Amino acid sequence: MPLLRVTDRSPLASPVLIAAFDSWVDAGSASTTAAKLLAEEASVVATFDPDELFDYRARRPTLEIQDGRPSTLAWPELTVRRARIGERDVLVLAGPEPDFRWRELAAETVALARELGVEQWISLGAIPAAVPHTRPVPVLGTESRSGLLRRDVRPGPAGLLRVPSAAISMLEMAVSEAGIPAVGYFAQVPHYVNGAYAPAALALLNAVASHLGVELPLAGLMGEAQALRTRLDTATGADETTREYIKRLEDMVDEERLPAGDELISEIERFLRERGTGGTGEGRVH
Repeated sequence: MPLLRVTDRSPLASPVLIAAFDSWVDAGSASTTAAKLLAEEASVVATFDPDELFDYRARRPTLEIQDGRPSTLAWPELTVRRARIGERDVLVLAGPEPDFRWRELAAETVALARELGVEQWISLGAIPAAVPHTRPVPVLGTESRSGLLRRDVRPGPAGLLRVPSAAISMLEMAVSEAGIPAVGYFAQVPHYVNGAYAPAALALLNAVASHLGVELPLAGLMGEAQALRTRLDTATGADETTREYIKRLEDMVDEERLPAGDELISEIERFLRERGTGGTGEGRVH
């Protein structure tokens, strides 16, 4: 069974495809928040068959019960939407990360990109990291060849890193192997923050705007980011151990020395020990 149904084949102007999935590399819901803003009021170009991609026991549809009577079900959706930004069309592939048929998903996404004449691919993601909320959100990049990333984004991390793959990375590799230039922008979210993290979504959208040479309406998200910064300053300032930990993170960032993987793990474990949590994650800043 085909996974994809194209509903709009209208001509596109220099289209770029931006992709973001929830779950594995969407810390603070940053990438899906950015994608949602990009796709506001955008029309649907293509839809993927949810029955073929999702495990409904893991992603149960939401049931609405009105006055004791089941009324509607909201199913997970994976769509491609078309927005006009500046002088070009932007296609936004966003939704829940698929559970099944990743290779077929990649093949059909590549076929769609070729059919629509996509000129560039941009992956968006976010990862937890030992970074402080008091400094600008660091953004790391991936690129299918040197020179594609904007200049103020460093490719990384250096050296060999083995991690469980996200679907977004698998798709990025597939389109780049098909000859479409591909980059990825991944915001680093303070690991001690729970819930949505607007500053990271804002950093991703700024990266997209800079990459494409366009302006985006970000005033509302900037307000959310500032309000969250105020709440975090208040919460972290009330505890001496947390203040000292954030000061250590600030020193590392100010020295342009972001921690490597082993150092990140040890810093997080140290933070949890000092808070007396036994490494359970309780007591994290909300």
